[in-house]
Amino acid sequence: RAAGFYTVQVWPGLRLVSLNMNFCSQANFWLLINATDPAGQLQWLVGVLAAAEQAGEKVHIIGHIPPAHCLRSWSWNYYRIVSRFEGTIAAQFFGHTHVDEFEMFYDEETLTRPVSVAFVAPSVTTYINLNPGYRVYEVDGAYPGSSHAVLDHETFILNLTEANAPGAEPRWQRLYRARDAYGLPSAFPADWDLLIRRFQDDEQLFQRFWFHFHKGHPPRQPCLAACKAALLCALRTGRSADPGLCQPLRPALPFAHIQAIWRQQRLC
Repeated sequence: RAAGFYTVQVWPGLRLVSLNMNFCSQANFWLLINATDPAGQLQWLVGVLAAAEQAGEKVHIIGHIPPAHCLRSWSWNYYRIVSRFEGTIAAQFFGHTHVDEFEMFYDEETLTRPVSVAFVAPSVTTYINLNPGYRVYEVDGAYPGSSHAVLDHETFILNLTEANAPGAEPRWQRLYRARDAYGLPSAFPADWDLLIRRFQDDEQLFQRFWFHFHKGHPPRQPCLAACKAALLCALRTGRSADPGLCQPLRPALPFAHIQAIWRQQRLC
């Protein structure tokens, strides 16, 4: 009632935290007054996570805007919280971008050890050159000692080209299953980090991701060298405006150039 964020115990051992991402939005001009922690949401989140850690609970975090799309100060503070509670936060789920992607989180000391991944699901919203889509996550189940981690996910789309053919009926169909499509042994943060590195050398695998990124609609343009470098940087960057997270990638582009490419790609 006060600010639109809340927590609830889903079942014993698993807690859900729903964040109000309007308090981090780059489009929210009210945050010029306080962009660090509006409404005390992050301080509240720390308290919830500390209590969950003490109680031996795992936590799923849901929100609208992905952390890397947030204002810099909010995003960096959130990144620090995720790093601190890596053993408690079992999964993160976001949306907003209308495309199929993810954001990595690494330990703050070295920025090399993957500690979490924020899944960014595609939207049902229709857009030019984008099919409607939705995602189903497979999660470790409710049993004593469960990790409650994401084990896999599959994405479904409505092919607009087929649906708009004369006499056609709208038909939802599965586009892909993550572990099958990308050859992942599991769906832990380390697997997604390795996938980004595989994208650098396996062009066919990367172009498959680029196709899924657009929810099964043929992309308007190919994603070549500069586009690919910017997209891989975005996948590796779970916090806003941090050039350090992109340094291990090849080819190394100036971060200002990468940000310019991001702005061209974003729908929101």
